[in-house]
Amino acid sequence: MIDRLEKEVDMLERHLQVLQMVIGSEPIGIVKMSNETGYPHHKVRYSLRVLEEESLIEPSSQGAITTEDTDAFVDDLDEKLDGIVEKLDGMKLDETPEVEQ
Repeated sequence: MIDRLEKEVDMLERHLQVLQMVIGSEPIGIVKMSNETGYPHHKVRYSLRVLEEESLIEPSSQGAITTEDTDAFVDDLDEKLDGIVEKLDGMKLDETPEVEQ
């Protein structure tokens, strides 16, 4: 159960790293992103596809570029992540007190 969550968080981290690279170096291609991040080409390509489906990037002849939706997403990102962290913190189980005998 927790393993799936950890994998999803790792994938989100990769998607956000790829988005950050597009924001900082647009236009940028798969090969350059793969070389700079160490992620295999297929993982970078998947992240680009997810970001494109979310309308955060779009392809160009020189590589991936941001869209008009990117800035708003980035502006809201910290607040959304803080909300998720708060929710996860609330899910922590308290240690069970020892029962006296």
